[in-house]
Amino acid sequence: MSNLQVKLPIHETFQSTVQGEGYWTGTLVDFIRLAGCPVRCPWCDTGYSNGGKGLPAVSQSIAQLIAQLQSRRVVITGGEPFLHRDLPQLVQALLAADKQVSIETSGAYWLDVSPLAWITLSPKEHVSPKYPVQELFWTRANEIKLVVSTGKEVEFYQKYLEINVDVPVFIQPEWNSKDAAIPIILELLKQNPRYRLSLQTHKFIGVP
Repeated sequence: MSNLQVKLPIHETFQSTVQGEGYWTGTLVDFIRLAGCPVRCPWCDTGYSNGGKGLPAVSQSIAQLIAQLQSRRVVITGGEPFLHRDLPQLVQALLAADKQVSIETSGAYWLDVSPLAWITLSPKEHVSPKYPVQELFWTRANEIKLVVSTGKEVEFYQKYLEINVDVPVFIQPEWNSKDAAIPIILELLKQNPRYRLSLQTHKFIGVP
């Protein structure tokens, strides 16, 4: 079977939207949202806080996914993309189609993907201790994004954030507690000029 015929479970795809978070904020992108995630973040806005029961998962081939693409950059997200053993093949096929590839992950699972893929590590070990970050991600990630409600999240990962000081760290308020979290984040930015504020811009402008 060629790479293009490999099938993956897809929760949803959407095209020509705007990346609302982190380093690539404001960039026109397509999203491929792979189905499934066991981490159960309580604030999950994709529906996996309960393990994803009842959520759609339609099998699509890599060829079908590529045929839908409209933007130069493609974001692979979830769920948890690294759950899927065929993720490296999807990445390679997208790169071969002259796409720029970003992957968003909790870091709980590791697969060896192309070094050309941009990896956004958003660790969730502080809310789901059963799913610690695989150590390789702390050096492989191109950016780290921490979802903050109280500020203690940054303390939890402090020693890991120093592993590679060249990697930008984005501090993002948890959407449902953003009014309380933003003043905390502003103080964190004063304490460490390496940190940057990330807002979920797509939610403010009403796009997926």
